[in-house]
Amino acid sequence: QVQLVESGGGLVQAGGSLRLSCAASGRTFSNYAMGWFRQAPGKEREFVAAISWGGSSTAYADSVKGRFTISKDNAKDTAYLQMNSLKPEDTAVYYCAKHREPWSVRVGTRLDDFGSWGQGTQVTVSS
Repeated sequence: QVQLVESGGGLVQAGGSLRLSCAASGRTFSNYAMGWFRQAPGKEREFVAAISWGGSSTAYADSVKGRFTISKDNAKDTAYLQMNSLKPEDTAVYYCAKHREPWSVRVGTRLDDFGSWGQGTQVTVSS
């Protein structure tokens, strides 16, 4: 069974940067699109960014477009989320997720596109 472990969260001032990592177990990481979602207190989990299995296509929520960058290193079985120009409204628990289907044509932006989830990492942005 695939395990996803996020790291890199923390406390940062507004305008600062963080890079989240998502390490995946298993030998088929390169075959799957990956996504990042976040959940703030009292709110539903929402899409942040996703990347295709080969890394050539990406998708972003409008709220993070131009500030966040998703990437994946298939040699290291790791996905990343580089977050720049952070705002207090970016405060949330961030989750990485693996797409349900290998070699998916669609990158995936819905919760139910993804079948495996990490435990989450807290990102707090102070004003």
